Amino acid sequence: MIDLSVFPITQKWPARHPDRIQLYSLPTPNGVKVSIMLEETGLPYEPHCVSFDTRDQMSPEFLSLSPNNKIPAILDPNGPDGRPLPLFESGAILIYLADKTKQFVPQDLAGRYETIQWLMFQMGGIGPMFGQLGFFNKFAGKDYEDKRPRDRYVAESKRLLGVLDQRLAGRAWILGDAYTIADMAIFPWVRNLIGFYEAGDLVGIANFSNVVRVLDTFLARPAVARGLDIPERV
Repeated sequence: MIDLSVFPITQKWPARHPDRIQLYSLPTPNGVKVSIMLEETGLPYEPHCVSFDTRDQMSPEFLSLSPNNKIPAILDPNGPDGRPLPLFESGAILIYLADKTKQFVPQDLAGRYETIQWLMFQMGGIGPMFGQLGFFNKFAGKDYEDKRPRDRYVAESKRLLGVLDQRLAGRAWILGDAYTIADMAIFPWVRNLIGFYEAGDLVGIANFSNVVRVLDTFLARPAVARGLDIPERV
């Protein structure tokens, strides 16, 4: 029996299946990147809901694993050299799981780094910009008469969508025929932008036909459909 009790996070979220990857998350765009990856790979895992309503992300137990107080985080009982591996940051987790399973990232170095560059495109651009646009559009619109902050993020989100749309022209996925962790990272954010953030018309999403096409293909994958609702909110 694998003993994970040395990790304080298991005091708040006990592991009923300590031989499985422990996922600490919430079904947000960053959170579902990892749940989708886990569903796609078929790795056994146990999800735990980190509730923002009760500020679970600020608890000492969660901070012991994710010091930046952001979801998702994982604890893999079967990490490198057979030792448990705690890991935070969704991009790092995606790369780790891809390396662990040898799935969803090309095995040649050129393809690997091409995938990682698009993953970083999401981490450094799409995520922060779409998130700020969502804040100013859905949550702060009534509080700020000055629309310059919102419009600044609208313009940058359109630019990023244009980069993505051009990349997808004539391609099934970001890397071409291969579906990778880059797709798993980017398209939950596109979905959130036009869904939860209600900013589809604002950015003119219909003008980015390649993005819409691939988003529809992404959402039709069974593992994606499952992963979008994991972990179940409590």
